[in-house]
Parts: sequence; C-alpha cells; structure tokens
Amino acid sequence: MGTEALPILVAGGGIGGLATALGLSQKGRRVLVLERASRFGEVGAGIQLGPNAFHAFDYLGVGDTARAMAIYVDQLRLMDALTAEEICHIDLGPNFRARFGNPYAVIHRGDLHGVFLKACEASPQVELRTKSEVVGYEQDGSGVTAILADGGRVRGQALIGADGLWSNVRKQLLANGPPRVSGHTTYRSVIPVEQMPEQLRWNAATLWAGPKCHIVHYPLQGWKAFNLVVTYHNDAPEPVAGKPVDQEEVFKGFHHVHPLAQSIIRHGRDWKLWVLCDREPVENWVDGRVALLGDAAHPMLQYFAQGACMAMEDAVCLAHMMERHEAMEAALLAYNRQRCLRTARVQLQSRAIGEHIYHPAGAHAALRNAIMRAKSQEEWYDTIAWIYGSTGLESSAATAGRPAA
Repeated sequence: MGTEALPILVAGGGIGGLATALGLSQKGRRVLVLERASRFGEVGAGIQLGPNAFHAFDYLGVGDTARAMAIYVDQLRLMDALTAEEICHIDLGPNFRARFGNPYAVIHRGDLHGVFLKACEASPQVELRTKSEVVGYEQDGSGVTAILADGGRVRGQALIGADGLWSNVRKQLLANGPPRVSGHTTYRSVIPVEQMPEQLRWNAATLWAGPKCHIVHYPLQGWKAFNLVVTYHNDAPEPVAGKPVDQEEVFKGFHHVHPLAQSIIRHGRDWKLWVLCDREPVENWVDGRVALLGDAAHPMLQYFAQGACMAMEDAVCLAHMMERHEAMEAALLAYNRQRCLRTARVQLQSRAIGEHIYHPAGAHAALRNAIMRAKSQEEWYDTIAWIYGSTGLESSAATAGRPAA
C-alpha cells in the first residue's frame, strides 16, 4: 500500500482529536481515530466558547449545529468575592458581535463533543476505533506505525497526538517529564436551575474573585442547569482528576468570602475534584511525520477558558496546512510554526490571570479593581482583541467559511 493510500492516524477521540479528523476529512484525507476508552465521550460539564471557537466551527462545517446547542450569555461579569460588588463586566451583545464577528457562548462539554462525533460518524473519510490506546510510534520515510497498548500496530501517513495532558505520543516525542502541578484545586458541580439562588440566576459567565480562590457559574443546557466551578490554592502536590468529594471539603477554601458567594457552593451537589496542571510552552511539537495537538502540545490552566478553543484552532490550522503543503513533513512543520507562539501566549497568560486577576488580596486586589473599573467597553474590546479577534491563522483559513458538504 502506497503512503498516499494510508490514513492519517489521530491518537485521542476528544474534542481536539475529532475536530482534527473532521478538518482533515474535509480536505479529502482518510483519517483513523484511535481512542483508548471503550466508547467515545467527554468527562466534564460546561465550557465557554469565545468568538474564535465559532470561527473554527464554521471552518469545520459544524457552525449551525454548535450554535443550536449553545447558550448566548449577555456578559462576562467579574464580582468581588469579599464584598459581593461588581468589579466590571464586558457586554457581549451586538457591539461585541460586530467587533469580533461571532458571539460568546457556553455549552455542555458533552454536547460539543457530540457535535464533532456525529459529524465524524457521518463522514466516509473517518474511521473511529475504540479500545486502541496509542503507547508509542515508529516511523520511516514512507509512514508511521502507531503501537497500541494491546500490542497491535497500525500504519498511517502521519500520526497526530491529540491524547491530552498525559499524552503517550508527547512522552516519546519530547521526553520532558510529567506536567507541572499548579497547587490549585478545582471542584465542579452541575445543579438544576431552580437550586441556584434566585438573585444569582444571571445570564452571564460570572466569576467571583477572592484571595487565593474564585467561583465561576453560568447557565447550561437550555437554562435547565447551572454549571458551578470553584477553585482555591491548597498546594495540592499531585495530579487528581474527577475524584468525588463532599461539600465540606469544597468549603475549606471559601470561609473568608461573602455569604452570597458562599451560598453558591452550598447549593452544589455531587462535587468532583481536579488538581490543575499545565506545562511550560515548548517550540517544537513535531518529529518527522508525528505532531502534537491540543493539550498534548500546550496544556494550559483553565483561567482563560481557551483549552478547547485552542485545540479547535489547532485542528483548523492543521487541515489548512495539509491542503497547502504537498509534503507531510512540511505541512506539520508549518502547522507547528503557525500555532506555537499564540498557544504559548495563552498558556502563560492563563497563569498570570490566576495570579493577578482572580486570586490577589489586599492592595493588589484594590489595584485590580480600580484598573478594571476604569475601562470603557471599547477599551475592554481592545484588550481582548488579540484572543477573540483573530484565530492566529492565515487569513485564507480564518475567513474560509463553511466548506462544502
């Protein structure tokens, strides 16, 4: 079998992996997605979608479907968790949409994953395979062999490692050790809308900023539920993902905040814990015919709400570069160059936001409040234009619109 007849292999069937498969399939490429779990699905609750996510949806041909599932919030709202006073807000209405070309929305992670899964299932160019964890790879001048945990071997034109924070593909490609543990712990809950305190049922993505802690909430699933995410510094030494905890543990980091902010936590149920991790930015994600994508390439803290958005931008860029470059190695290197600095900026600014915006105390917090309150809406739009006003792609990719069905 010639190299051109082989599929492109994608390790990982999360949002980034499926978006990649969809983008490549629309460029006429055969794709085989290798997922380690026994079924395709996403763990988690709500995620936020900036205008750059909708740019990617449109390029990948799922814009209408994604829009139908999203909730369009009116504001990004920042509250002082000690005083329960608003610090500032960013209006997300007509002026925001006109400036950035698309809306800001929130969606359940499982619903978004389902958008990509259905599109991949409908594509004759995409094959989805479960129980197929990629643990390593071998390559030569004509292709790549993915080595599976069960000893199986799968041959392809290229291998895209979209296998997340603990990527096996990254482990071989970069060999740069485990992720960095931030010492911040996040607790997540989803509650029926009627259990949310009535005075806080805002149509906003709201963040309460307090000393060494913050609380986030916004509506989900057609206003049937509220997504709750609370985070505090507890110097957690080791990564943990999805561990069930009781409310008492969640409350440990919030005894010092305003009773109104505390009331949000009191209404949470079935809390689960994650210890946040990221990595230092790196310049190289490519080894011959192997490349990293999404969290495997640039894992970031959640504070910019851009993890899934960056993975989808990666998928758009990779598809675009595969179309532009005949040689596989050249396409992967061009993708790496195009995405490296933008994602590094998001990684580093995500850390900085946690330190200087969400979690300061005393004079530091007072200075934050004064600076942020003084900004007009236009000044806020100017501040965020670098992330929402551009996808970091070449203009021909960013403005390509919906590909033909």
